[in-house]
Amino acid sequence: MTTPGDPDQALRRFSIDCPRLFDGDRMRGPTRLLVEDGYIASMSGPTGDSSTPVVRLPADCLLAPGFIDVQVNGGGGVLLNDVPTAFAVRRMVEAHRRHGTTGMLPTLITDGADKMAALLAAATDARAVAGVLGFHLEGPHISLARKGIHPPSHIRPMSAEDRARLAAFGAHGRSQVTLAPECVAPEDVAALVAAGLRVSIGHSDADVHTVARAVAAGATGVTHLYNAMSQLVSRAPGVVGATLADDRLTAGIICDGLHVDPVALSVAYKAKGRSGLMLVSDAMSSIGATSDTFQLNGRTIRLVDGRLTDEAGTLAGAHLGMIEAVRNAVTMMGAPLRDALIMASTTPARFLGLDGERGRIAPGYRADLVAFTSAFEVVETWIAGAGTPRRT
Repeated sequence: MTTPGDPDQALRRFSIDCPRLFDGDRMRGPTRLLVEDGYIASMSGPTGDSSTPVVRLPADCLLAPGFIDVQVNGGGGVLLNDVPTAFAVRRMVEAHRRHGTTGMLPTLITDGADKMAALLAAATDARAVAGVLGFHLEGPHISLARKGIHPPSHIRPMSAEDRARLAAFGAHGRSQVTLAPECVAPEDVAALVAAGLRVSIGHSDADVHTVARAVAAGATGVTHLYNAMSQLVSRAPGVVGATLADDRLTAGIICDGLHVDPVALSVAYKAKGRSGLMLVSDAMSSIGATSDTFQLNGRTIRLVDGRLTDEAGTLAGAHLGMIEAVRNAVTMMGAPLRDALIMASTTPARFLGLDGERGRIAPGYRADLVAFTSAFEVVETWIAGAGTPRRT
């Protein structure tokens, strides 16, 4: 028998005994899960095959599909913009898996072309890090009027060279680009989609007609709904209104109660449902770090009462892990736990086109798993059947 955290959880074949299990669709009672070579081989009752080493989860644990976060700027004391390398990505994965994340898109926000080129050069090695599903390029082709914390000096129209560089990320997993559709031609959106990218609308002052043209060209996502975008008013629904009304758009949302008021969280959930919203962290380097300050494009960002801001008070990403986002979806958004877990795993897996292998617990799916207590404390995560490495 083994317990969560033991090094031999990386065995090729082992079982997990859990008192409760969410399979991506429904809650189950006591279950024994057989893992072989990083995949789920079978599911049975608690008296199933015992010929393998068994990980027995505590009585208060729920086992669920591992969380998939499509917007992660940093973690473990590193920010991808500062260090666009495989080393930084590995630190980010290590920090966030302790919050239940087993799949992520490391995110590069608006910066110089050299930073994007550096990440592209490191992409093959970074994609080899277990848990990296692709990359998220948030900007630089966004609206100055809705820039948020993004540095205006690097915001620019999309050139042919920019488009080619972005398109190259289509060969590296299930990558995503955030852009403002009023700043980019529909033909550019279509070309990025054809290259294999998920195109997401964000940092945008677009009207509903411009959003509709981008969706017709292939855009399928919305980046951090409500934040840094044109708002919903009666005669100008903006990006927010277009998103709430269009079932073709899957929206990321930062569920921390700081970026979005709980009432607005509830409105989004009632309009989009569990299949139209993805919980995202938008996390910065402060997750898993000891310092409460860091630098972002020459500006000092401070963590005070859970809020990351620059000296002007502008929000600069979030100090949030996915397990906290799940908890907040229940307590602030008003979603049942089942729906909160779907928004953290099943829906982002579908958005990325990975729903045939991730986001569920079923035979043939990857053993990307998270176990947590009723107090939303992560006990263990497995990425392709490998438990959390012990610190030495």
